[in-house]
Amino acid sequence: MVEHEMPQMDAVFHALGDATRRRMLRELAGGERTVGQLAEPFAMSLAAASKHIKVLEKAGLIRREVRGRTHVCRLDPGPLASAHEWLSFYERFWTARLDTLERLLREEDAGPSPAPPAGDAP
Repeated sequence: MVEHEMPQMDAVFHALGDATRRRMLRELAGGERTVGQLAEPFAMSLAAASKHIKVLEKAGLIRREVRGRTHVCRLDPGPLASAHEWLSFYERFWTARLDTLERLLREEDAGPSPAPPAGDAP
């Protein structure tokens, strides 16, 4: 990953670190929503919702368009794809380690049983 992309990646992970913002993104995956629609499930003020939306906008995860007096938000999946790419490296890393562990455990299980210690004969 290119070094200049890291500040945006930091903003993406910061935005994803909040359950409210993750739920807003999930709602936006279904299509455009107004700020009011995004705020509704949380019983929060439009000002509070707007603060969350600004964090999502700063991370580049959503785009907001003003239509008259209505602010409409839509998902921008590009930064999520970059975050997924970054996480995929670690998924491959841990999958390889777990595969090695599984192989070692299977080899151990398939090996000869250890002989009982002397003096423990029935």
